[in-house]
Amino acid sequence: MMYILLIGGFAVLLLSAEIFVRGAVGLAKILSLPPLVIGMTVVAIGTSAPELVVTLNASLSGSPGLALGNIIGSNIANVLVILGVSCVISAVSGPENPHRRDGIILMAGTAMFALLCVQGVLSFWSGGALVIAFLGFLVSSYRTETQDAAAAADHIHEVEGISLIAAPTWAIVLTVLVGMAGILWGADLLVEGGVAIARTFGVSEEMIGLTVIALGTSLPELAASVVAAYRGHSDIAVGNVVGSNLFNILGIAGVAAMVAPLPVSGNILSFDLWVMLASTALVWPILTGRWHPGWGSGIVFLALYGAYIGFNGYSAGLFGGS
Repeated sequence: MMYILLIGGFAVLLLSAEIFVRGAVGLAKILSLPPLVIGMTVVAIGTSAPELVVTLNASLSGSPGLALGNIIGSNIANVLVILGVSCVISAVSGPENPHRRDGIILMAGTAMFALLCVQGVLSFWSGGALVIAFLGFLVSSYRTETQDAAAAADHIHEVEGISLIAAPTWAIVLTVLVGMAGILWGADLLVEGGVAIARTFGVSEEMIGLTVIALGTSLPELAASVVAAYRGHSDIAVGNVVGSNLFNILGIAGVAAMVAPLPVSGNILSFDLWVMLASTALVWPILTGRWHPGWGSGIVFLALYGAYIGFNGYSAGLFGGS
């Protein structure tokens, strides 16, 4: 039953996220919102909705380890899996006009999150600081991209690539509501299944969050990045990773910590947090235009993620470890 809950949760979550994004983008266009604004808000929130809802659901249902594990594990998967698959499809390039701004913001946000985790718990005040930092990032990004056509191109390309729903306005609104309800239901199934699996195999909820749940909730970004890379817009994949990672560690972690404290285990502090920092650092040379990883680098990224999952499984005793 627990596997049915897990697989069913993933299926409902992914389908609902797709429905929600298409409906929300269609509604935004009816309201005559600029493509840049749609890309930075509607699409970004829609593709990150699984992580947000699953994390909040886990936190509110008394599974903070799963919630924090999902955040950190998603950031690791975003870099090693999403960029890895994108590199295999097409050599990944950074922004059309490489600059240090996005790299600095990404590394600063990641460092801020890590420093707050080192305290041992993400409290209400830590969450508030993360949310403020995320709002600052949104304002800064909007100002930059409204003044720089090249910087805004990624969001516009992404919006243009979404197939809209041809229906009356009332039907599109209903689609958005159905998508939201499905995301909530899918997250509930996913958390219930993940907790049941953790208890059955005697592993921690955070380990399930770091691996199975994190990879599953990253699938919407993976799908969007694969399509972008296939169409020759590999820079969108990089933008998706940067935006999603910042949304995870600043927006989602911040809101979740303000709802309920998120304790940080010793395992996360000694290993997973460092893996997240190291994988995030790999994005820096891409953003600054110093590295254009191809299929070989993509294979290495995927191998590193496989090693990370294998180490976690071994440490949990699934492969004979202790």
